[in-house]
Amino acid sequence: MVAAFGLCGCDSPPPPAAPDTETTSTVASPAPAATPLPPPEALIDVLNRLSDPAVPGADKVGLVELATADDAAALDTFGKALADNGALPLTFEAVDLRWSETEAGNVVATVNVTTANKPPGQFSFPMEFAPVANGWELTRKTANLLLDFGEGATATSPPP
Repeated sequence: MVAAFGLCGCDSPPPPAAPDTETTSTVASPAPAATPLPPPEALIDVLNRLSDPAVPGADKVGLVELATADDAAALDTFGKALADNGALPLTFEAVDLRWSETEAGNVVATVNVTTANKPPGQFSFPMEFAPVANGWELTRKTANLLLDFGEGATATSPPP
């Protein structure tokens, strides 16, 4: 190795690089190519049920990755807050579905949301969904961005 470094310091041009016969990728394929992405409706169904105040929070626990019975009250509050603010019914459109580059088997989608407010509110948000035996659930990471689970609510405060 020392000799190689010494040779590079000479005035003669370095030898041509050997052709690269191996191509590597830093992103592994998270799902087999034969595995189809879920239909957008499967993801939209999760969001419709999460935002529906008629669905009890206890029944929403299975819609959020790693949620427990302790999260049921926060899930109830989410639907109630949407209703109280005149946002319901929400309209969801899931577009640009792709496999997650960080979590094998997860799906990332851009979700366009339209509220029922007058005038309607509209926003887009990237959301990640994890597979479960009978469908899909919102990842806890995404749920933490959208919902107030009371985790660390006092740890962060707006800047003065």
